[in-house]
Amino acid sequence: MKKYAAVVFDWDGTVMDSTHSIVTAIQSACTDVGLPVPEAREASWVIGLSLESALYRCVPTLTAEQLPLFLERYRHHFMLRDAEIQLFDGILDLFGTLRDRQVSLGVATGKSRRGLDRILGAMRLEPYFTVTRCADECHSKPHPAMLLEIMRTLSLEPQQILMVGDTSHDIQMAAAAGVDSMAVTYGAHDKRTLVQAQPTVLVGNVREMQSWILDRI
Repeated sequence: MKKYAAVVFDWDGTVMDSTHSIVTAIQSACTDVGLPVPEAREASWVIGLSLESALYRCVPTLTAEQLPLFLERYRHHFMLRDAEIQLFDGILDLFGTLRDRQVSLGVATGKSRRGLDRILGAMRLEPYFTVTRCADECHSKPHPAMLLEIMRTLSLEPQQILMVGDTSHDIQMAAAAGVDSMAVTYGAHDKRTLVQAQPTVLVGNVREMQSWILDRI
């Protein structure tokens, strides 16, 4: 059985229950700017991508001139719900267990560096993570750049790393980097979409995630 030396987590929809807040912020920003409002399914599909590049899919009529205002309104609406967003049950205990067992933890996220650092600081989560990469530092998912940089930083080979995420973008990024992947079905993308991306394993909750990972470290 393969043994992992590091586990890399996506953030929104995988670690934090933020999918609904992101979707609502996108839809509300569209209303503010006077753009067609995408359905929730379409807005949730882009979660995990860099925000700027994702918007051109779910808000295709958004122009370059409108983008600064749209981003300002998006951040406004997201921050209104920020205090309500919580970690998924059990995920913090999993982080602690993995750290205690000398497994390196990383983050590969569509969030900006500013956004990730803000939430890590507010929740005092920095000590858990050895390395983090954000969408404004690398190519956006599903490009493998984030994972490749994480591997170089940790001096690990692809077979030593597991990528955990809730979207097909995460699974495709892992495949492009030659890394095993775990898809979680409680986030942004539905089970059918995740199965089509062909993850190494599919789990339905953090308890299943923990059981599978702890058997392989």
